[in-house]
Amino acid sequence: MNQTSGNQRIYLSPPNLDGREKELMLAAFDSNWITTMGPQVELFEREMCLKLGVGHAVALSSGTAGLHLALLILGVGRGDEVICSDLTFAASVNAVKYCGAHPVLVDADPATWNLDPGLVEDELRRRARAGKAMPRAILPVDLYGQCADYDAILAIADRYGVPVVEDAAEALGAELRGRRAGTFGAMGVLSFNGNKIITTSGGGMLVSEDEAFVKRARYLATQAREPVVHYQHSEVGYNYRLSNILAGIGRGQLERLEEKVDKKREVNRYYREALGPLPGIGFMPEAPYGKSNCWLTVILIDPERFGMDREGVRLALERENIEARPVWKPMHLQPAYRDCRFLGGGVGEGFFERGLCLPSGTQLKTSDLERTVGVIEGCCGIS
Repeated sequence: MNQTSGNQRIYLSPPNLDGREKELMLAAFDSNWITTMGPQVELFEREMCLKLGVGHAVALSSGTAGLHLALLILGVGRGDEVICSDLTFAASVNAVKYCGAHPVLVDADPATWNLDPGLVEDELRRRARAGKAMPRAILPVDLYGQCADYDAILAIADRYGVPVVEDAAEALGAELRGRRAGTFGAMGVLSFNGNKIITTSGGGMLVSEDEAFVKRARYLATQAREPVVHYQHSEVGYNYRLSNILAGIGRGQLERLEEKVDKKREVNRYYREALGPLPGIGFMPEAPYGKSNCWLTVILIDPERFGMDREGVRLALERENIEARPVWKPMHLQPAYRDCRFLGGGVGEGFFERGLCLPSGTQLKTSDLERTVGVIEGCCGIS
């Protein structure tokens, strides 16, 4: 790698443990509760419910585990179809395949970059008129920290009797009309992967107002063990629980969620003010209905106006030891999902071709931001 000597690596979205994480983790260690249950897990679930204003939660080993369980709880099985965001990380679509079901990939809304409600409504209307079965579920993704348009999506889903699972893996701390991400639909799923706004190193959570859904998730996540003294299993379960030690880390992270959201949004503002005036540079829009957590700041580069394409800018940043990443490659372009139905045009594909995620960590210093912006400014007008 050709890197400028002495330049410290600037990462895209590294973990930032800046509170009581170590204290709470050691409390779990000292208590000898280091298994996949215990007081830290219970407190983490309770505190998340209070933070989101939701009734029930179960801490899990990953967000992907939460998506898998949510779909199973809704009865998604072999041969069923699930409407999914096309512009997303693969985990949400993978969970559909784990159930033996078929993803129906729906393009992005240009105004929000999330699942296009109009395309969803067109698909459900066509099925209704033709007397065809409805999809078993709708699985929108809150992309890069911005809630999907749940006012529209839930109204459409209710009209046709299709349940919604919210993939809020990237959006903890975001809001839609004052309501927290993760609280829309039948169930919401959060991720605490190492690059998320709060982390447990790896982990996730399923939340819902429906106590029965969360009890079912807890049961399936604990190998579907029956509540008897011996090991009794009437159905297949999964080892999907979060450890007590990692829950302690999560509690320390959760205490400072609002500060982390504020920092992410401050980073986003800096980039907008510094890069917005450059020709050919645009940004992922913030929907007027909500408040993004700005998990990652994403720019769009018009190569004809800017003078360099997205990949050229990314490589220029990499030469200066700055990590940047293309926008998610749409699922319909992925070899593993090329046989899935795709609804829409080239909206998400255009974002992938021109979009670049910039360093957005909560510990970024002004000098880091200046260094990143300086490299991008230096690319402008270079053909």
